[in-house]
Amino acid sequence: MIELVLFGTFLVLLFLGVPVAFSMGLSAFAAIIYQSGTRALSPTSGVLYAGLSSETLLAIPFFILAGTIMELTGISARLIELADALVGHRKTGIALTTILVALIFSSISGSGPATVAAIGGILIPALARRGYTKRHAASLVASAGEMGIILPPSIAYIVFAVIASDYERVSIGRLFMAGVVPGLILLLAFYVVAVFLPRTGDLAKASASAHVDHALGRSSRPGRGVKGALSGVADTTADSTPAHDRATASAGATGQSASAAGSDGGSVATATATLEPGTDSQAAAAAAVTEIRTTRAPAAEIGRALWRAVPGLLVPVIILGGIYGGVFTPTESAAAACVYGLLVGVFVMRELKLRDLFSVFTQAGIASGRIMLIIATATLFAYVITRNQIARDVADALLGLTDNWIVIVLLINVVLLIAGMFIDAISAFYLFVPLFAPVLLELGMDMTTIGVMMTMNLALGLVTPPVGIDLFVAAGIAKIPFWEAAKGVWPFLVVGVGVLMLVTFIPVLSNGLPDLLGL
Repeated sequence: MIELVLFGTFLVLLFLGVPVAFSMGLSAFAAIIYQSGTRALSPTSGVLYAGLSSETLLAIPFFILAGTIMELTGISARLIELADALVGHRKTGIALTTILVALIFSSISGSGPATVAAIGGILIPALARRGYTKRHAASLVASAGEMGIILPPSIAYIVFAVIASDYERVSIGRLFMAGVVPGLILLLAFYVVAVFLPRTGDLAKASASAHVDHALGRSSRPGRGVKGALSGVADTTADSTPAHDRATASAGATGQSASAAGSDGGSVATATATLEPGTDSQAAAAAAVTEIRTTRAPAAEIGRALWRAVPGLLVPVIILGGIYGGVFTPTESAAAACVYGLLVGVFVMRELKLRDLFSVFTQAGIASGRIMLIIATATLFAYVITRNQIARDVADALLGLTDNWIVIVLLINVVLLIAGMFIDAISAFYLFVPLFAPVLLELGMDMTTIGVMMTMNLALGLVTPPVGIDLFVAAGIAKIPFWEAAKGVWPFLVVGVGVLMLVTFIPVLSNGLPDLLGL
């Protein structure tokens, strides 16, 4: 009966639109009171505090602050400029640019919505100008943003490692590396989908290029990149900035109604969108991707773009190199990334003003507080599950359902995919790791594969209706209704589920690289 009170109250509150953080906390309180009365509430304050006192969780606010700083310094725009210089001349170069920039920025932000917010303002209008419908442009950027919680440094892996330590210890460093190969496979699959997406016309042809150049007030010399009149930039930035704000409003509304006051990093998207990124870098990148290339960029232009992108490219080196070189713990590497970002943004790139620092720290603090609230109440929810041995009952029920382990694993994947449609990754981890980890361990699956599998399930939820916060952010930037963007996301979901099945049943995909590195 305690199970019915706990999960029944949670589902009812969720259905009524109560944020996930409060739904989990209130349902846990209801279960405790039902079982033992109000006197049993006295230990709950200790449980809430214990859930937040883990040193490992300190990495979360630092990574959020680092991601906020990196976007506001214009690093995302410089990465877009570099990727466009390298591959923008290809017929599907803008799609490949989107994939490459998502790959790099995900290694900085650790959050899906933050990645979409950082790159979407420039790339979604650029994709539309190259012939992609707004529906497909938004779905491509939103899907690429999933890498924010699959590739290192992922906030989701940090939370999973903390929860999983109650069952089998797995290091954050190992989980970080375990996500690399599956993430790259998923990005490759998304690029293949993008190649076959219908386009309104072959805008790579010279005639179309000349027409667009004329409309933007530029000469039609092929191969030009950032150089050129910036008359077209005003249109691009005018399109992206208000949409950015509207995306923030959409994401914020979604976070309040369906995913508590924050998600895997949904709150990060809100934080980073409230301040204006570096104008110069934004304009230069917008000019670069608006220009429709017909030939490879000159080596000098690639060199300039590479030099401008070096500060951004060094961030993953500092974070991951520091961890695996034994210089930093994950928490220390996140703090080092914050210091590096501040120094570069204020004194080197000079696009982050001293007067902006208060807003930067305020927004990052609000985003961190939202996520930590989810962690606190989810810890209490997990405490009730553990105290009443509900996880053991679920394990016995699943193992008694069938002797076929493949069916059990598939069933768990289906439950996680459905859960990802409605709740954020952090809440889902606290809800399902205590329930499913013992079952999967008993079936012989290692904790590393479990972590990557669960994270990929919940990453797909970031773009799955009815509550796909990545898709909400992208739709706001594209100025289209959410459900219009949702129509274009299904090809990405299909290949995403296919890659998920490969990772689930081929453990070497997640374990190979960590084992090779001796982690």
